[in-house]
Amino acid sequence: MRKHRERGFTLIEIMVVVIIIGLLATIVSVNVMRYLSRSKIETCKAQLKNLSQALELYKLDNGFYPTTEQGLKALVEKPTSGRIPKNWKPYLTSKKVPKDPWGNDYYYTSDGQEYTLMCLGADGEVGGEGENADIDARDISAE
Repeated sequence: MRKHRERGFTLIEIMVVVIIIGLLATIVSVNVMRYLSRSKIETCKAQLKNLSQALELYKLDNGFYPTTEQGLKALVEKPTSGRIPKNWKPYLTSKKVPKDPWGNDYYYTSDGQEYTLMCLGADGEVGGEGENADIDARDISAE
């Protein structure tokens, strides 16, 4: 009589499959993380462009930009201190100023005649490289 050998996987075969799956997961996750980082930077640039356009409309209507103290909040709520705009209206469709893709506030300073608008990157601090690099609204308008 012939003995029927049970069919199944050996421990070595299972380990090879697990290693292959692990390698594939690593490759996929690295590519997904790279794409996620790039998409956050592109989202940031789009938001900076939108905020810059809103600031330009604010200046066209009122003759000056919101001051540093009034901040970007002046684009969604009429300022009650400092130089009060006479022709104010909501300049953003959202009811609040967006945060950058990393959850930080955008950096904004202005004396009323000129402004600086930046995203400080993933680390939220001045300077940095890669995902931590600052993104200046002036650089975006030149693209």
